[in-house]
Amino acid sequence: METNLFWMVPAASLIALFMAWYFYRGMMKESEGTDQMKKIAGYVRKGAMSYLKQQYRIVGIVFLVLVVLFSIMAYGFNLQNPWVPVAFLTGGFFSGLAGFLGMKTATYASARTANAARNSLNAGLRVAFRSGAVMGLVVVGLGLLDISFWYILLQWLVTGLSGTEKLCMITTTMLTFGMGASTQALFARVGGGIYTKAADVGADLVGKVEAGIPEDDPRNPATIADNVGDNVGDVAGMGADLYESYCGSILATSALGAAAYLLKGDVDMQMRAVIAPQLIAAVGIILSILGIFCVRTKEDATMKDLLNSLSLGTNLSSVLIVGATFLILWLLGLENWALISCSVVVGLVVGVVIGRATEYYTSQSYKPTKKLAESGTTGPATVIISGVGLGMISTAIPVIAVVVGIILSYWFASGFDFTNVAMGLYGIGIAAVGMLSTLGITLATDAYGPIADNAGGNAEMSGLGEAVRHRTDALDSLGNTTAATGKGFAIGSAALTGLALLASYIEEIRIGLQRLGETTIQIGTNVIPVHEATFSDFMAFYEVNLMSPKVLSGMFIGAMMAFLFCGLTMNAVGRAAAHMVDEVRRQFREIKGILTGEAEPDYARCVQISTKGAQKEMVFPSLLAIVAPIITGLVFGVPGVIGLLVGGLSAGFVLAVFMANAGGAWDNAKKYVEEGNFGGKGSEVHKATVVGDTVGDPFKDTSGPSLNILIKLMSMVSIVMAGLTVAWSLF
Repeated sequence: METNLFWMVPAASLIALFMAWYFYRGMMKESEGTDQMKKIAGYVRKGAMSYLKQQYRIVGIVFLVLVVLFSIMAYGFNLQNPWVPVAFLTGGFFSGLAGFLGMKTATYASARTANAARNSLNAGLRVAFRSGAVMGLVVVGLGLLDISFWYILLQWLVTGLSGTEKLCMITTTMLTFGMGASTQALFARVGGGIYTKAADVGADLVGKVEAGIPEDDPRNPATIADNVGDNVGDVAGMGADLYESYCGSILATSALGAAAYLLKGDVDMQMRAVIAPQLIAAVGIILSILGIFCVRTKEDATMKDLLNSLSLGTNLSSVLIVGATFLILWLLGLENWALISCSVVVGLVVGVVIGRATEYYTSQSYKPTKKLAESGTTGPATVIISGVGLGMISTAIPVIAVVVGIILSYWFASGFDFTNVAMGLYGIGIAAVGMLSTLGITLATDAYGPIADNAGGNAEMSGLGEAVRHRTDALDSLGNTTAATGKGFAIGSAALTGLALLASYIEEIRIGLQRLGETTIQIGTNVIPVHEATFSDFMAFYEVNLMSPKVLSGMFIGAMMAFLFCGLTMNAVGRAAAHMVDEVRRQFREIKGILTGEAEPDYARCVQISTKGAQKEMVFPSLLAIVAPIITGLVFGVPGVIGLLVGGLSAGFVLAVFMANAGGAWDNAKKYVEEGNFGGKGSEVHKATVVGDTVGDPFKDTSGPSLNILIKLMSMVSIVMAGLTVAWSLF
């Protein structure tokens, strides 16, 4: 039965890719509008593709160096599985491909969305959302295709192992392609985030505040670079980000399922535990497609109506996946299937709670953001203070939701037995899979945001009139909220996935010891065979406890990494933005006739500045995330690495929620004022909220969303380098 059910996984991945092509083809059939609209869209498309080519060139060099390192470890010193270098490359390739295809779609969709908005609000929403769905379906389709390919290949290639050991080897090997995906995602997020915020800050500070011209005004030299940045940061970056979250959660849970049945000798049940998360993800794809077709709205829709339109699709998919999960795990015959299904439901509920909390704290439809906009009446300083306070308060609900989710998912899957560690950890992992099971539609709502934003920019620059601009503004405001919700969702999934990866690290330690020829571990007077050791045995063997100086040192380093990484990326945005501000001021000063509309700004120069700044600034923070776990392992060994991962996960999760929500609230507070509240556009309150939005830009679009990748990348690097950590450490 389990073998027959498994084929649903590659089938669902192919269906997702087919539907992505179907939505892409439908979007391309729409008219791109006037010649001016086509011209502007062409500028954005050219800039985005140019940037991405340069980014992939730099990332390619990094990947080459890492592949050489992994090859030496695998083939020279036998510290790794020989398939690691190849798996690492495929993970990076598919992550980059997902981002590329999503961004290509977005750059073609923006002008078409603006043109559709000339007819009706629903027409604009339909084009933008289904174009966003291409991103969502490409991510889940490529993710499951890569996972099923490696599972089938390794089932055939892994020989010499019998019983439950074979699946443990297969699943831990598959985990390594997650590092390739995480590495690519971090470069995409950091580079894209620096690019878009450098352009955005330059456009806002000089254009809106100093020159007093509207957002996306064609007289602003940075406006094309700003629109390019939306695509490279919020589409390509987010796509690569959630690709690695999606794959990471499935792979970690499969590895935990294999480990849970390692000692029981039940190969059939072990296989069911391994493919269960893959099957849940496969069913989630089908239900996501169903939800996508349900998204529509009416012409006079309010912001709450638009939010409800998107919520209908996502909620329908989520409700249906609950019933489907119980059915699929029952058909699979998984042990304790009913309670494990409850763990999946817990993950879904946690995701919904985090999304709703994010929406409440960031949407201008609710009190917190309205109060933030009101603080602008006393100047920019109070806007910044209020935004920081709002972001800090907003961390409470997501953290409590994740804590409750961890306890409940562990409790259900363990059969209400907290001593059953292996199955409890499996429950946490499958909760993360549940949270991401409907990623096809949740990512569609996120990718929709930058498409709508670019559509608004195209409408403004093309002079389409107040009515069209009003519709695109409504779609754009909705996009700001969905983007904030998507970031909250990604961060929440990172917390659960990070815990699952931490548990998988222990299993990789077991394999590392076996590869070195160690057959036993000694705990006090007890000698335990390595292949029979439990999670608790390894914790005792390596003295992983809160009184261990190695663990404590690692925890402090992990917490520091979250803040250091944010500091580096925010300063990078500041430096790149300073160059952009200088350039926009220079053009206003030297190119006569820009502000009167008699001369065209040099858009290409601003695109070049953002591209150069992003390429230069993204390398060091990204490499730091790779190097930190390796050095910690070489110095403090396994206990230090576990401390690093725990510290990074706890501090990084809370900090990421704070930054994403504060930034989203600042952005929508500005939008609320621009709707005519507190004096509207051009007022002193508006200028104050623009400053707040400028501060929030790197919060929500660079540092904050990059943190969830940092958390998982450090875990993935630790897993891949476990053999080296086991073999040698200073202390």
